[in-house]
Amino acid sequence: MAEKEPTYEEAREELMQVVAQLESGGTSLADSMALWQRGERLADLCQRFLDGAKEQVAKSRSAEDEDPEDD
Repeated sequence: MAEKEPTYEEAREELMQVVAQLESGGTSLADSMALWQRGERLADLCQRFLDGAKEQVAKSRSAEDEDPEDD
């Protein structure tokens, strides 16, 4: 069964935890690399969420600009 994709908030929270673990040190090189890779995936996911939100805002603004009732 495929793992459920986290929400933006879940991904951001996990990313912050990954960063904290990496910054604290004390993990093996292999574990650090695994954490780094997980962090990269989470950062990419967060960026996709933000890009999608930005696109929705842009579309909404564009629709408002084209709405003749606002004049």
